[in-house]
Amino acid sequence: MKQITINIENDKYQVFRAFLESLDYAKIVSEKEQNKSRKKRELAKSINIGLKEVELIEKGELKSVSIKQMLDEI
Repeated sequence: MKQITINIENDKYQVFRAFLESLDYAKIVSEKEQNKSRKKRELAKSINIGLKEVELIEKGELKSVSIKQMLDEI
């Protein structure tokens, strides 16, 4: 599936949206849905980075940091 972002003038928005809704092959994604998807992708990316860091620490290729050291940096 492909995605297109279009900027429409305010006075034409409702007409254009109604047109898009009439198309059976197009889906309008709300900003709320977009933000939710973006947050999920960011969370998954952060988890993957954390797992890779754990692997590197276990291999001895990355130095671990204690929780106290982390909190002191904040």
